[in-house]
Amino acid sequence: MSLQWTFVATFLYAEVFVMVLLLLPFISCTRWQRMFRSRILISLTSYANLYFNVLIVVLLILFVDAIREVRKYSTTDKQETNTQSHLGTLDNIHMKLFRAQRNFYIAGFALFLWLVLRRLVVLISTQATLEAKTEAAMRQAAGASAMAKKLMEEGEQRKKVEEESTDVDKESLANDLKETKTKLKETDEELEMVQSDFTAMKKQAESTNREYDRLLEEHSKLQV
Repeated sequence: MSLQWTFVATFLYAEVFVMVLLLLPFISCTRWQRMFRSRILISLTSYANLYFNVLIVVLLILFVDAIREVRKYSTTDKQETNTQSHLGTLDNIHMKLFRAQRNFYIAGFALFLWLVLRRLVVLISTQATLEAKTEAAMRQAAGASAMAKKLMEEGEQRKKVEEESTDVDKESLANDLKETKTKLKETDEELEMVQSDFTAMKKQAESTNREYDRLLEEHSKLQV
């Protein structure tokens, strides 16, 4: 196997290994995204599109070259078979055809897996981003729910305090009203007593005046 096809085969094995790692179920998308955002990978991803396009072009060229080799040796094999050439020549052509077919499959699978790996990495990153957004939304919803619950509890406590204060105010007003009525009753009783005293004093004064007038009349008679 030539150097270029050794490189492609090694690249194919590396792609298979990386794909198996990416498909492991116990490694979450979030962990993969942390790895993708590491300093080393970030320094490489600045030229990721360039690397991807270059490798696509190289693999396409090798794939097209493998197709050309397969068609070339397939045509040669038919021609040599029709002319009934020497057995060694046929074996040599079959060997080259086998190598061309092997290179065709290696280049084709390497190209296909390279596209699949790119898509898989994008999907993993998207999935990790969606999971992070979902988790953040869940936390925000939980915080909003806790805040709403707290506000409802505070509102109920405030309402309860207001009701208690209203009850206290009503009771205080009732006590004040009762005390006022009691004082008013006492005042009425005192007023009645004062009026009774005033009436008695008035009657006594009238009696005293009549007695005084009588005495004056008797005094006047005695002087005459």
